[in-house]
Amino acid sequence: MQGRWSRTVLLGGAVALLVVSLADVASAEAPEAVPTFAEEVAPILYENCVTCHRSGEIAPMSLITYAETRPWSRSIKNQVMSGQMPPWHADPAVGRFTNERRLTAAEKDTLIRWADGGAPEGDSASLPPVPTFADGWQFGTPDVVIKMPESFEVPAKGEVAYQYFSSPTNFTEDTWVKAIEVRAGARSVVHHMLVYLKDPDGPGPERAYKDVPVDDRHKALVARRRAREEKRASHDEAPARDGNGPGVLIGTMAPGSNPIVFAPGTALLIPKGAELMFQVHYTATGTATVDRSMIGMSLVDQPPTREMRAGQFINPAFEIPPGASDERVDTMIEFTEGTEIFAIFPHTHVRGTRWEYQATYPDGRSERVLSIPNYDFNWQTYYVLEEPLVVPKGATLEASAWYDNSTANKANPDPTIPVGWGEQTWEEMQYTGIYYSVSAATPSTNDQ
Repeated sequence: MQGRWSRTVLLGGAVALLVVSLADVASAEAPEAVPTFAEEVAPILYENCVTCHRSGEIAPMSLITYAETRPWSRSIKNQVMSGQMPPWHADPAVGRFTNERRLTAAEKDTLIRWADGGAPEGDSASLPPVPTFADGWQFGTPDVVIKMPESFEVPAKGEVAYQYFSSPTNFTEDTWVKAIEVRAGARSVVHHMLVYLKDPDGPGPERAYKDVPVDDRHKALVARRRAREEKRASHDEAPARDGNGPGVLIGTMAPGSNPIVFAPGTALLIPKGAELMFQVHYTATGTATVDRSMIGMSLVDQPPTREMRAGQFINPAFEIPPGASDERVDTMIEFTEGTEIFAIFPHTHVRGTRWEYQATYPDGRSERVLSIPNYDFNWQTYYVLEEPLVVPKGATLEASAWYDNSTANKANPDPTIPVGWGEQTWEEMQYTGIYYSVSAATPSTNDQ
């Protein structure tokens, strides 16, 4: 009797354990709840995407409402999985930047599971407030907007030479700027645009760096440039403030470029009576178009603790052979004063594939500052450093760009010809823009 009872208890315990085990398996295999647009997806899009994905901006579709977003759910998944969106191309292992466009692993997973689960809307009452934007601007409502003095008619066909337009600022006193956004009036035809500052009282402070030749071809070019500068000096002519343009560069607009918002305590000086020179590269698209581009600026009420300056350095003395798939072109500058670099802007045309920036210090130490393993001509970016790069006098910054002039490059206009520096998209550039300030407290070479 006792044995029968024991067998019954054991059997009952086994059944109970089996039931518990099956329950655990069922729980483990229960599908995870599908995210909804209102509760999980919209917050991600509002935080990371709708600055561009809204009406009137650069992205091809708006992702603000569920009705606008739902048809693109599969595309969103594919773009996120491939890393094409959000468009950020810097190597995460090199440097940190305030304007990084990245999604966390959890955010990516949410968007993918939403698309795979049928992209449900969820409870619309749970939708977060839609972000508000200044009409036509990314960085907020500017305090000052300066437009080209007149509209320009872009023809439907043909090559359009660079156009230059000078606009007065009408500033009656020195003005300090804390944010700059350059906007195309007709984005479809504006390939890129540079805005230069022309100071009526002279060139202002010289740049805090000098060009360093990287090869014989570049050495000859730098020698010619220095000869011109010495000739100006011998005739008591004012030196070129930046050496590479009609004044000093203060703003840039290129495909996918971002506004510049300077760090607290820093601002860029626009002297009273200054003029702005718009250098605009137009590209005919098959339809005649009228453009009147502009620059918006946000101001500060008093001088900052650090003056921001804008500059650029280039290597126009190169030639990429036909068929070359991994051609490297370097350029280098040496700092003549202690300097803090706040932002770096690499620019090539459609053959450019990657970039590397390396700083070398007077004590021989080197560090990579910025690495872009997959440069994308359609998303050009000012990389704004989370912490300024502090370099002493005598330090160098080397910029290396690689190009693909082979048939494997689907964007290559003609892989059968050698390519050098040129203004048009079918030509090439090796160009770097920087924002920096001069720091008297930064040690010089002799202080090392």
